[in-house]
Amino acid sequence: MAFVSTYLNFQGKTEEAMKFYAKAFGTESTLKIMHFSDMPAMPGAPAMQESDMGFVLHAELHILNDHTLMATDMLESMGQHAKIGNNTTISLNLDSRDEADRLFAIFAEGSEEKAGMLDMPFGYWGCALDKYGIRWMVNVAPVTNAG
Repeated sequence: MAFVSTYLNFQGKTEEAMKFYAKAFGTESTLKIMHFSDMPAMPGAPAMQESDMGFVLHAELHILNDHTLMATDMLESMGQHAKIGNNTTISLNLDSRDEADRLFAIFAEGSEEKAGMLDMPFGYWGCALDKYGIRWMVNVAPVTNAG
């Protein structure tokens, strides 16, 4: 089932911030954190620096009325810097690749800041800054075979 969440980018403070938000909302039991060290290396991707392995790759926290905050640490070693303008993203978690491609094409039109739709270990994913300066992340979870 498709849903929308808010995605936050931090510079090495994701775990601290998400624990703060979990305490604020009283939803500590819903907090899930995955570090870069938890993800297998991707073929063809640059090797991760050992000093980056403890940073947060992905965190999720359910807050109010089924709304979810998600977050990651941006990596200075990869030239990533969290700042106003790239620290908050609207994350669309969709049911189909066709819908993901359609929406990504709309948001990416004329964008100079985008990561095209790619197959990643966590799903079919892309991100673009639209012509109004709003960042949109589009994701379709991988299909799992039950059985």
